[in-house]
Amino acid sequence: MNTKLLKQKILDLAIRGKLVPQDPNDEPASELHKRIRAEKEKLIAEGKIKRSKKTGDKPHYENMPFEIPSNWEWVRIGDVFSMQAGKNISAIDISSEKVGNSIYPCYGGNGLRGYVKTFNNDGAFPIIGRQGALCGNVNIVEGKFYATEHAVVTNCYNVSDVHWAFYFLIALNLNQYATATAQPGLAVSNILSVLMPLPPYCEQIRIVSAIEHMFALIDSIENEGQRLQKAINLAKSKILDLAIHGKLVSQDPNDEPASELLKRIAPYRIPCDTSHYGNLPKGWCSATIKQLCDVMGGLWTGKKPPYVNVGVIRNTNFSKDFKLDLTNVAYLDVERHQYEKRKLQYGDLILEKSGGSDKQPVGRVILYDNEEGDFSYSNFTSRLRIKAPSVIIPQFLFYALLYAYLNGETQSMQKQTTGIHNLIMDKYLSVSVPVPPINEQNRIVQKIQKIEGKIREISAEL
Repeated sequence: MNTKLLKQKILDLAIRGKLVPQDPNDEPASELHKRIRAEKEKLIAEGKIKRSKKTGDKPHYENMPFEIPSNWEWVRIGDVFSMQAGKNISAIDISSEKVGNSIYPCYGGNGLRGYVKTFNNDGAFPIIGRQGALCGNVNIVEGKFYATEHAVVTNCYNVSDVHWAFYFLIALNLNQYATATAQPGLAVSNILSVLMPLPPYCEQIRIVSAIEHMFALIDSIENEGQRLQKAINLAKSKILDLAIHGKLVSQDPNDEPASELLKRIAPYRIPCDTSHYGNLPKGWCSATIKQLCDVMGGLWTGKKPPYVNVGVIRNTNFSKDFKLDLTNVAYLDVERHQYEKRKLQYGDLILEKSGGSDKQPVGRVILYDNEEGDFSYSNFTSRLRIKAPSVIIPQFLFYALLYAYLNGETQSMQKQTTGIHNLIMDKYLSVSVPVPPINEQNRIVQKIQKIEGKIREISAEL
């Protein structure tokens, strides 16, 4: 369930007058509009607000974005609200936490920035960000707070409901009116001229009540979905644990023992060592990644021409469920002779060996199960290619290495250099992998894939 889209749909119904039924006894929005104008004139006369510039011609019915109920009225935002950007404050005066006298929330273009010692607003107001990556975002703030020059404080004059204004401003998607520059900006004059539907005051209250009730239900569903997702992740980890310890499927005494399989990896004669995984089933052995795989580092794409155009898989294309996403692979130029040695084959494993400032992804492995395509891999990764597929199948090795990654075994195999986390390859390649009989490997893979299919069905409903 996409809860974000669901909330957007609820807000869309709200601004169209389709979320709650109309009450013919409500005072029409035209009367509310008159009271708003009177309140504005009073505040202007008292010197509390300035008269805003002309926001545009009076809206005509034929120019309206969509149809609204008969007792609603189309207005411009500047007709029913006043808006004022806050004041600049030095970053040194903003604390990330409430400490000492820094107790007042400070809001900027992207929401809450921290806490300061003074305030320039007191009350309940929708605040619109007018500068930055989240330009056009809307927050609602109550109490004493400080608004910077990048935050626009919206005054509802105590005539309209503040929470209704908050939800309708979100629904209007004000970001679409921002300037398309490297640093997006939203001018107050542009906001004031935007058309918006004005419902009767009593209906505003009903709309807010309906939105908050529905949003609470959605949040509850989302929280439950997150709990279920955690349970699913635990189940996945448990399935892998059972698989590599020989407890997911039954053993067949007629299967050829893994010790015989390992003899086929020339020139090695690998001893049957099961100490790393404890008491493995009869017929199982273990071997290191280095004994099972050939390893080759990826291509650095920063060299000068001549190049040929091939797809280069970078670690940023690894999806959260450890599947390879080839839809967004960038095509980069690499030298042909370097590429030929690194052209990926079905069953290759791509190891993420560098992870920027985040050490968490380092050590995860992706199975390349694409039979077609002209792909290589970048210097952020290395390729593991099984020496003898008759000894261990790629899918089983993938699950075994995924288990090691998910259990944090790669965390102690990293070093950090100039902000980059790198896998210590010697340590990683010495990791032991359980090797069951080949027939049992196939049974394990089939069982995991069957369970994964069921899990995906459940996850799709969350």
